Amino acid sequence: MTTILLAAFAEAQDLHYSQFFNNPLTVNPANTGFIPDADYRLGASYRNQYSSILAQPYKTISIYGDAQVLRSKIENGWLGLGGFILSDVAGSGGLRSTKVYGSIAYHQMLGNASLLTAGFNLGWANKRIDQSKLKFPDQFDGKFFDGNVSTSVVLANSNVSYFDMQVGMNYAYFPNENVYVNAGYSIHHVNHPKETFFTDNSDSSAISMRHIGFINALIKVDDRVIINPNIYYTTQAKASEFMLGLNANYNLSGQGGEQQLIAGIYYRGGDAFIPMVGFELKNVRFTFSYDVTTSSLKNFNNMQGASEFNVTKKGFYNQSSGDTHQVLCPKF
Repeated sequence: MTTILLAAFAEAQDLHYSQFFNNPLTVNPANTGFIPDADYRLGASYRNQYSSILAQPYKTISIYGDAQVLRSKIENGWLGLGGFILSDVAGSGGLRSTKVYGSIAYHQMLGNASLLTAGFNLGWANKRIDQSKLKFPDQFDGKFFDGNVSTSVVLANSNVSYFDMQVGMNYAYFPNENVYVNAGYSIHHVNHPKETFFTDNSDSSAISMRHIGFINALIKVDDRVIINPNIYYTTQAKASEFMLGLNANYNLSGQGGEQQLIAGIYYRGGDAFIPMVGFELKNVRFTFSYDVTTSSLKNFNNMQGASEFNVTKKGFYNQSSGDTHQVLCPKF
């Protein structure tokens, strides 16, 4: 545990979700208001990781919301406004992260079949830890960690806060009503905020920039099936993550698609297979996924990685008035 904790101090790796596609604002600020099938959306996620091997598993909770505004004021474009709150508790040391971000993006139609977006977000982040719950190498007697033995490790601060900034761009192409392709790229921590519980060092305490790229598509196969392939890659410091997979929506209710079954499978390179199932009812979507560990860690956790639950609500303004709404992606 101490090794994991010290690695977190040194590298300050970001949190992540297996259902990255259901957490759009944490992936790319240009996703703010980038909603091809609605005017607004609200979402919440919960992730529980390593509960099979840790007394205090990693738990991550987030909520977000975003909306399109000024569509009638900007010719062939609009603004996206949104924000998210994220809370994470990691390990027996009670390492707790809290992040609050607000984001804005500008969306511009390019002709009738493509859309270009640029956005950024600003936020406040806080991390705190309870040193009394930690054990260090000089407290190890060869068999056990003795908490009554004093340690030479001294934390200069058990509570740190900083301001943070991300930027990103998106492009979407939708040549017809059955095909929608989207690609995006974002850079996180562009202001190089500092984060450390030890004495401040400008070289080691600066958070490394994180780069994220993704490509996804929505393809309507027939009147009952829409498939959604996704590719995702991120790198930060010496760590990287690559994911790819596909989920599909099956229409149970005819025109309008008010009831849909959802199923998919994803793979995180060198780490886990991630099956996903879900259900959508009247624009409210529930999805559940589970990380089935394939790395050498499976020998310790019996392939039980992480469970993740997401709920997303989408909608249109004045939907009851009978107004028509522009939908850029395939729909039932």
